[in-house]
Amino acid sequence: MWGYGCGMSPSGTASTTTEHDARAPVSHAPGSLGGDGAFLLKFHAPEILFGTGSLAEAGHAAVRLGARRPFVVTDPGIVEAGWVDELLPLLRVEGLRPSVWTSVTPNPKDHEIAAAYERYLEVGGDVIIAIGGGSCADAAKGVAVLAGNGGDIRDYAGIDRVDAPIPPMLMIPTTSGTGADVSQFCIVTDTERRVKLTIMGRALVPDISITDPRLLTTMPEQLNAATGLDALTHAVESYVSRAHNPLADGQALSAVGLVCSHLRSTMTRPQDLDPRGKMAQASLQAGMAFTNAILGATHAMSHQVGGLLDAPHGVINGVLLPHVIRYNARATPDRFVGLARSAGLAVEGVPGEEAAELLADHVRELADDVGVPRGLRHLGVSESDIESLSATTLQDACLTTNPREADQDDIRALFRDAL
Repeated sequence: MWGYGCGMSPSGTASTTTEHDARAPVSHAPGSLGGDGAFLLKFHAPEILFGTGSLAEAGHAAVRLGARRPFVVTDPGIVEAGWVDELLPLLRVEGLRPSVWTSVTPNPKDHEIAAAYERYLEVGGDVIIAIGGGSCADAAKGVAVLAGNGGDIRDYAGIDRVDAPIPPMLMIPTTSGTGADVSQFCIVTDTERRVKLTIMGRALVPDISITDPRLLTTMPEQLNAATGLDALTHAVESYVSRAHNPLADGQALSAVGLVCSHLRSTMTRPQDLDPRGKMAQASLQAGMAFTNAILGATHAMSHQVGGLLDAPHGVINGVLLPHVIRYNARATPDRFVGLARSAGLAVEGVPGEEAAELLADHVRELADDVGVPRGLRHLGVSESDIESLSATTLQDACLTTNPREADQDDIRALFRDAL
């Protein structure tokens, strides 16, 4: 029987200000944190297996989820890297009969998910396994949504639109940044409208996540840079989000420190498993932070650029994040002191807005060092795109938890600054 994962109820999802505030004071009751101004928290996370060699647990993990005919979602690059060839015997030795779908492209498209779902039905798939980056994870989640609910994947854009139970999901990331292996998000490109759709809900939190740092060593350099900056953006945005909470805060701060300390090393020493392991941890912790505290304007804007141009998500984040940090610092300056400190900056006694400025500069320097362009124009965005990009940004669910209100004029100005 398909379910909503461990401890899930059909209505359970991370709280946002669009529905109810996860940090809102409640009267003291069993299960609350107690005392005056107490609040209730939900912290969503899958079962997590982490460490070098942990891929060996994949077969056993799939069996525990009830697999007989697991459906593996991946892409040609992961096949070429040899990781699918390592995974399949681990499944077969457990008596499983896996089928493999490899037609996933960066920024997974609505029609790709529809085709994968048709194949899932043809082979009689059950447990869905993603091995790859965020695109493979999002495509796998899309298949799961359709397997349990039918229809068109575009029907589920928004919050808590997935009503019926979905198949169990096992995620095996091969990049260090997307956090899709632990998150309640699924990002899909609507090819007709050329926008990215955000599908969000507790149902999309995978059942098991396996992070083996070995799998990160085959990332192309540009993808490594992009996903690392994506992890940093997840951590920064979740820490200042309107839905931030103490359980997510620690994950976010740790992730900021890990990315700022180790991303450069993974670029210069790609086969060194120590920095790879640290970036794998950063990705995992940032993912747990943002799936529980949600995100902000950087992601809301980045999704639109990615939908328009099919450009690398993490690279777009790297361009936008310094500008959004400066914009948001006026609303929650004190939150940026902790972030700047975790990034390794000397900010004791420094006012919040000044700390935010230092952090924005630091993020830009890191982006420079890993080869990310300084403006959206270098990615193909033009002045004529800004009007439509700013309009669709307002419809993105991530904007609801941005710490500072933003109307279309504000978003236009941010896009122009980042151009």
